Amino acid sequence: MFLCFRPASGSRRRLTIPNIAIVALVAGHALGAGGKVLAQQQTPAAVPVGTVAAQMRVIDRSADFVGRIEAVNRVEIRARVTGYLDEVLFRDGEDVKEGMPLFRIERAPFEAAVEQAQGALERAQGALQNAVVQRQRAEELLKTAAGSVAVRDQRVADEKGAEGDKTTAEANLKTAQINLGYTEIVSPIAGRIGRTKVTKGNVVGPDSGVLAQIVSSDPMYVTFPVSQREFLTIKAGSVPADGRAPLVSLRFADGSTYDQKGRVDFVDVSVERTTDTVLVRATLPNPAGKLIDGALVRVLVQGEQGQEKVVVPQSALIADQQGAYVFVVEDGKAVVKRIKIGAEAGAYIVVDQGLSGNEQVIVEGLQGLRPGAPVLASPVTPPPAGRS
Repeated sequence: MFLCFRPASGSRRRLTIPNIAIVALVAGHALGAGGKVLAQQQTPAAVPVGTVAAQMRVIDRSADFVGRIEAVNRVEIRARVTGYLDEVLFRDGEDVKEGMPLFRIERAPFEAAVEQAQGALERAQGALQNAVVQRQRAEELLKTAAGSVAVRDQRVADEKGAEGDKTTAEANLKTAQINLGYTEIVSPIAGRIGRTKVTKGNVVGPDSGVLAQIVSSDPMYVTFPVSQREFLTIKAGSVPADGRAPLVSLRFADGSTYDQKGRVDFVDVSVERTTDTVLVRATLPNPAGKLIDGALVRVLVQGEQGQEKVVVPQSALIADQQGAYVFVVEDGKAVVKRIKIGAEAGAYIVVDQGLSGNEQVIVEGLQGLRPGAPVLASPVTPPPAGRS
């Protein structure tokens, strides 16, 4: 049997059956090779990604807050009597002791008032003595029928009146002496005094306002608002009496750390509704006077004893409507792991559920990555541990 094959030149050639078999074999081989190439073209290429192993780390229940230093005691010094200011007995900003004189008001008018009150008391005492004698005489005369009941009653009333005048005079003398004592204004507490608001020669009195302010310096309070979530994290809701309340340390604006630590000693009884925070207070020693009333500081509150938790870099975290998840590498493919996240730990996030540790978590090459996609994983340098 012969078949005709028309070449491009138009001439005819005869092909025998063996020739046809050879042609068919060559054509089949060509088609098979083309199929393999097509299959290779349809297989997606592996995506290069960077991975970090999920770590097990002891996580301390701690949190940072912005706090303000407050003096335990704060006193505004005011004049309690009116007079000319004779002396200012302190230097602005110096440390003062309890009972130390601070201001001295002109004493002469108040000394005169004391003497005047003393004279009035002596007159009242004399009048009382006379009233007692007159009452006794009236009673004697009444016994001999030489007097009358009306006269006796009048003398008794006069004696009572004299006793009242004496009591009033004694009170006036005491008031004058107290006012005289107010001419020397002393410090009611030990601490540091601010600058004086008045100078010598001015008239001061109860209406003059604050003359100076004193704040105690050791120990000091630090107060800071805590959100409801952080409040539960550090478990500061109760302040035990055994000294195991949360530990507190401070960091100043320049980044330096205060060398003394304190403990939480007060939690407010209600939540501030406008900010949904609760006010917490800690007490810290201040022997060197580094803490200044009103200063802003960073407050690090140490919560309960740390627990070992899985942590992954925050850069690996992805979220959708179902929650948070990460990609891990399993058998050369990207696999989704749904996780339950906890607190932040520096550049890491705590994983409460979903990972057991040592999984190769993808942190680079996440853009456009799909579940099940083949990946070419390369380890990358993990972020620094930072603060737990």
